[in-house]
Amino acid sequence: MKPIASQPNLAKQVEEAILAEITSGRLGPGSRVVQEQIAKTLGVSRQPVQQALHILRSQGILRDAPGRGMEVVPLDLVYVRNMYDIRAVIEGLACREAAFRHPEKALRRGQNIIAKGKDAVNRGAYEEMIAQDMAFHNMIYELSDNPLIPATMDTHWTTAQRVMGEVLQSDEEPRDIWQQHEEILLAIAAGDAIKAEELARTHISRAANYMIERLRLNQLESEVHAS
Repeated sequence: MKPIASQPNLAKQVEEAILAEITSGRLGPGSRVVQEQIAKTLGVSRQPVQQALHILRSQGILRDAPGRGMEVVPLDLVYVRNMYDIRAVIEGLACREAAFRHPEKALRRGQNIIAKGKDAVNRGAYEEMIAQDMAFHNMIYELSDNPLIPATMDTHWTTAQRVMGEVLQSDEEPRDIWQQHEEILLAIAAGDAIKAEELARTHISRAANYMIERLRLNQLESEVHAS
């Protein structure tokens, strides 16, 4: 982690820095997270680190560790499945509304994000893949004109980032999801709300099945190595 300059909402920056370490695999399940060490590494005071750790604990990302500090909580596959079930419904709604309201804007903005996402896949840039995936979905939330959609989805993205990060790190050939994103975008741009919603739901359901199976295999491998 690199030191970060003091700015407003410093605790949020610290939270994002810690989460980046987790999604990249540099802090895996069970890894210890100590407040003083994080503050020293990032070059900030202990207060914003304490706030960030409290938020991550409340989200179920961290838990109190025996002795001192906290540790990264392993992903709960039942929780992950439930999260994706909710996402499928909300993503479908967002794509449907975006197709009704802003098809032209979606095409202009979405093509650039898709190009960046494909480039990240070609370069094997895992963190950039996740960032562009989030950018694509957040763009659609915004164009739905429903302020409850991004607010609701924000509560799920922390876990979604962890899932994507762990799976991407373990895949020898990361799945290229950008063809599916492109199909969704074209349906939105065509104003085909029904198709856009159907494609979005299918996309999330397929992602859920693939991600959960990969996570299950990862956990089995970890158990074998630990025994």
